[in-house]
Amino acid sequence: MENFQSLSGQEKQQLRASLQKRINEFKAQSLQLDMTRGKPGPEQLDICNGLLSCVDEKHFMTGGGIDTRNYGILDGIAEAKVLFAHYMGVSQAEIIIGGNSSLNMMFDIFAQLVTHGSSTDSTPWFSRRKKFICPVPGYDRHFTICQRFGIEMINVDMNEQGPDIAQVEELVKNDGDIVGMWCVPRYSNPTGYTCSDDVVERLAAMPAKCKDFRIFWDDAYAVHYLEREPEKLLNLLNACKKAGNPDRVFIFASTSKVSFPGGGVAMIAASEKNCAWLKERLFAQTIGPDKINMLRHVVYFKDFAGMLKHMQKQAVIIAPKFMTVHNILTGELEGKEIACWTKPSGGYFISLNTLDNCAKKVVALAGELGVKLTPAGATFPYKKDPQDRNIRIAPTFPGIADLRKATEVLAVCIQYASLL
Repeated sequence: MENFQSLSGQEKQQLRASLQKRINEFKAQSLQLDMTRGKPGPEQLDICNGLLSCVDEKHFMTGGGIDTRNYGILDGIAEAKVLFAHYMGVSQAEIIIGGNSSLNMMFDIFAQLVTHGSSTDSTPWFSRRKKFICPVPGYDRHFTICQRFGIEMINVDMNEQGPDIAQVEELVKNDGDIVGMWCVPRYSNPTGYTCSDDVVERLAAMPAKCKDFRIFWDDAYAVHYLEREPEKLLNLLNACKKAGNPDRVFIFASTSKVSFPGGGVAMIAASEKNCAWLKERLFAQTIGPDKINMLRHVVYFKDFAGMLKHMQKQAVIIAPKFMTVHNILTGELEGKEIACWTKPSGGYFISLNTLDNCAKKVVALAGELGVKLTPAGATFPYKKDPQDRNIRIAPTFPGIADLRKATEVLAVCIQYASLL
């Protein structure tokens, strides 16, 4: 296909008229399609229905004799620790099992660090200037947490190896106001990139001017692969221990997109010292998480191999959707040099870049045609994409037919906006 930049004025006018005709046809269809968030589709939820019946009025005791209906066990039942310690690649002493939301656990740790600091001899974050490194494009809820607590955000480029490690090292070494950083290290939201071993090791070992610098490592898509097996990711907690910085990282994960988003199990992996710090605070704020739900997941999945087998079923459902988006974008846009997009091997999103100063136009036009997309700018702190070009595509929820139509609308909108 011909590069848009090489088109003559007359050719652009003819193309604009052709695209306008397609736009009018879409308008006539009164579409109502939603691709705003990375929600599992109904078929994915259906294959988890066994979770609803595997624990009942006769099966609520753990193998260790714990009545999961009652108070207590603030850091999770032993059976869940066995399963999810394997899932996260840590020891059972380095994990805390929580409720259904890892985002809630991230928010809570932020609040604890803001109000009380990381230890008895550290300064609470609220009493000093504070900044956070944010790889971009990234996850909008991470940025919302920072904004909620008045933490200044610093953009760092996310590339195929992970966050631009040279940028990160320079910032952290020289600026003592930088108290931490975010990272979705595997199948990152929205690019789908996975951090290289080199990046992980350098994050673990880099000098930090802020003595209580913390990495919030959101391994949300640990087993969400579309191909034969998950991409390998070096364990950051182990790397931090090896580098002499064992308390640097909090690793978060959940089963929100493994089982039920509203009824999953969330967890944190951290050094034994950090786990003790967290348990101290849990005693003041909760009488215990939902242990019945923990038991439900243990009984249903049995072990880590069982989780991987389950995720193979998920991949069978999701992979064709990602391929549908890629094929339509390729057919409509390849060679025109007006957009590029990632082709991830896992995760929940595709990251697409338009021409500069074009993403907002595309999202607005698609909305007029009945296709809701994630707002332009959402993948950047303060919802401000400096180049106004990034759009996050969420293929998982729509059915194939709707997804095909929505992606076609998106591709036409990109072409039309590129000619304005």
